[in-house]
Amino acid sequence: MVIDCDSHVLEPANLWREYLEPEYRDRAIRVEALPDGGEQLVIAEQTVLPGGLAGLGGVEHDRAKLFTSGLKYADGCPDASFDPDARLALLDQWGVSGCVTFPTIGILPIPTDDLDLISAYFRAYNTWQAEFAVAARGRVAPIATINWRDLDEAIRELDRCLALGARGLFVPPETIDGRRPGDTYFDPIWSRLAEAGLPGCLHVVVRFSGAAMPYADWTQVPPSLGPVFSFGLGAPGQIMPALASMVVDGLFERHPTLKVASVEAGCGWAAYLMDRLDEKHAVLGGLTATPLSLKPSEYIQRNCYFVAEPEERTIDAMLDIVGEQSILWGSDYPHVDSTLEAPNQIRATVESLSETRRNAVLGDNAARLFQFNPGDSNA
Repeated sequence: MVIDCDSHVLEPANLWREYLEPEYRDRAIRVEALPDGGEQLVIAEQTVLPGGLAGLGGVEHDRAKLFTSGLKYADGCPDASFDPDARLALLDQWGVSGCVTFPTIGILPIPTDDLDLISAYFRAYNTWQAEFAVAARGRVAPIATINWRDLDEAIRELDRCLALGARGLFVPPETIDGRRPGDTYFDPIWSRLAEAGLPGCLHVVVRFSGAAMPYADWTQVPPSLGPVFSFGLGAPGQIMPALASMVVDGLFERHPTLKVASVEAGCGWAAYLMDRLDEKHAVLGGLTATPLSLKPSEYIQRNCYFVAEPEERTIDAMLDIVGEQSILWGSDYPHVDSTLEAPNQIRATVESLSETRRNAVLGDNAARLFQFNPGDSNA
């Protein structure tokens, strides 16, 4: 069994016009053509991206030309990014049993305080994604998105998504209206996930300001450091503090069976974070607001999972230190920094591992974490 734990859809440009409730359709998320032949992404009637929309996908294009050749959003969207039959054909070509899917546009910033509109956007996406998964005949595990800024509506939507077959929940790796994700305020959400036995997924997001824009000052000094710096450090810069805050806030103390997965940030830093937090907890733990009955590393080993990049060299060591059940892999298909060779790369990376460990990383761990048996329509 081989399961890609970090894949994406590229939402059809008309998704929100078709799936929003009628009272919100005049404010649908949309790709808008411009008089000069370009295009822009509009969310909540504000321009979020003024161009370069092909770069939201782009796995099949020359990256050097992606942002300068006049390519549009549709050009960056391979058929498999939005068409279930094409996704099935790609999985067959890759020899991959199934995939866990996250949004693309659906986790971009929403520049409004209209909470009803935000919730409507998420409902529309979740409905479309549930249909996509059904059409993919049990080989796609959809991840739900909810409006964390409206707790009551978030709980209602999470319940609806679980009933529709969602296999986990997207968790923003940032503060939400002045609260960290591990705040007790969000415990009703965490309780539902723990009861369902499904994970919250801390997934990297594209943000242009705020807590999830790490190292921003470094990018403002010319000459530009470019995407190697921003893509290389942006992911762990978001996920590491988010996960560490969950541990220190006592989230896993309060919810001992809760599962949280780190997605699109690699796995090699997990052991470092464990050791670093343990060292500081041993010396300074008595000064924290929330007492912990275990060492930080023990919560990470018990409750946390890490999606490795296909060519990470530390996977075997992380299986030793974090746990054999804790490491998975993902392709990030079809985003600009992904590669169509990801399935071959991960197979080569784990080739020297024991058969048990190789199978665990390739798919067995994912099947347990997401309660996902690809191809089983009742999964």
